[in-house]
Amino acid sequence: MFQVNFVDVKAENAIFDGEGWDAVVVVTPDLDSIGFDEIGLLAQHGAHVDKRVGKSPTLLFAPGLAGGRLIIAPVTQVNDEYVDVRVYANAARAAIAIAKDAGAKRPLLYVVPSKDSRFSFASEVAALACGQELWQTLELREATGLTPAFESIGLLSSSTHNSNLLNALEAGRVLARDLCGTEPERMSAKAFADYCLQSFAGSVIKTAVVEDRDILERDYPLLSAVARSSFAVGRHQPRVVKLEYLPEGQVTRTFLFAGKGVIYDTGGADLKVGGAMAGMSRDKGGASAVAGLFKTLSMLKPKGIRVIAELGLVRNSIGSEAFVTDEIITSHAGVRVRIGNTDAEGRLVLADLLSHLRIKAVSAVKPEMFSVATLTGHVVRCYGSYPAAVENSVASSQQCAVTLQQQATQWGEPFEVSTLRPEDFAKIRDVSGAAEILSSNNAPSSITARGHQYPAAFLLKASGLFDHGVNAPIPLAYTHLDIAGSATEGDPLYGKPTASPLVGLYQYLINR
Repeated sequence: MFQVNFVDVKAENAIFDGEGWDAVVVVTPDLDSIGFDEIGLLAQHGAHVDKRVGKSPTLLFAPGLAGGRLIIAPVTQVNDEYVDVRVYANAARAAIAIAKDAGAKRPLLYVVPSKDSRFSFASEVAALACGQELWQTLELREATGLTPAFESIGLLSSSTHNSNLLNALEAGRVLARDLCGTEPERMSAKAFADYCLQSFAGSVIKTAVVEDRDILERDYPLLSAVARSSFAVGRHQPRVVKLEYLPEGQVTRTFLFAGKGVIYDTGGADLKVGGAMAGMSRDKGGASAVAGLFKTLSMLKPKGIRVIAELGLVRNSIGSEAFVTDEIITSHAGVRVRIGNTDAEGRLVLADLLSHLRIKAVSAVKPEMFSVATLTGHVVRCYGSYPAAVENSVASSQQCAVTLQQQATQWGEPFEVSTLRPEDFAKIRDVSGAAEILSSNNAPSSITARGHQYPAAFLLKASGLFDHGVNAPIPLAYTHLDIAGSATEGDPLYGKPTASPLVGLYQYLINR
């Protein structure tokens, strides 16, 4: 797998020549805070010669230090009360890019500790940011035989790092990026499923793939409607990937995830036009992030938590077999759904997955349910690059979204929390009375009021979760995560996948 290898380095003499490391990268809010005298003196001397030192990322000639290279990456906004730990991530990415361009192969990363509680995990976040900076696309790696830029990155700090944790998180993020960012033929539904099976082979993760058309149409009718026009093409046929992590010993909590994996979204009969189809191979970011989370679980094997997932992998193709607006289709939960817009396909895929997970949750130990999806343009319109958490009343009473927001923010993946309102349920009313609910209006979500909140109301109704509210005999906590704005960075069509919200979710699972 193409990923960074992090190594804990505790000996201070590693910063000197002869220990096998070939650059020292320092991420610091100011030059005076650097804890190593040799580095601090060189940095101060450099600042006298070059006024950029301490103000922008700079490479200094450093005789006597590892590789003769010292890279100072200033964190310039630590006193801004509105910033979070991502300022350390940004500094680390800039610095590691310089180390790469300078020809280093085994750099040491030193993040100056901070007493500010916002930056409690600055070292870990900075290290993971290096992985994000260095990842290259699967297509490029397969076409050119590209290998990782570094043999390893040493983590040098006065505090104890956990390279096992960081390597496992990064392995999950590499898998998620590969799945999300790869073009739709190389990462078709079948190829996505096979990539997962290969990634979990020999691990503790229990895997299964549903591919038989009769079973899919019987058990996942809404998902199969989305995929109806793709069944005729063998390489485009849908899959449902089932994953389960069961720990050793007692289970104290259960987490269940539905992941949207729309391999390619043409919009279906409500065709995307005007260039809006570009980038739609990234509409599988939710399923990708969930698969990556399981990779991390497989390596760290946390105690006490059972984690179950279903990933819906479909291509929303157009053709004579395509499902169309106005159809009424009965969901797995037995709810009659009128199709309002075939380009609102992700919620159909998720509804059937959630219905299956609901049945498992009813008998599970302290269950919490989630859907993860690149679902709406509205969430991008509202929150830009931030994902949104929309929870049901049970999850709200347990403060699920707020807790997730706190955990994820500490690890550089901040969330926004949205609230379900009565108007959201009103939007899914079928005025004809022929169906119980309407899947969507017929306007783009980005110009629809409450365009990212009301799909959560649909998911509650279509999956049967609405019947498990706070006053039900078996209440079930459910949180919908819309990651349309955070799944990729930079270019909205072809920017680098982020694997969001994998890191925040893992911290939530182990600290809940």
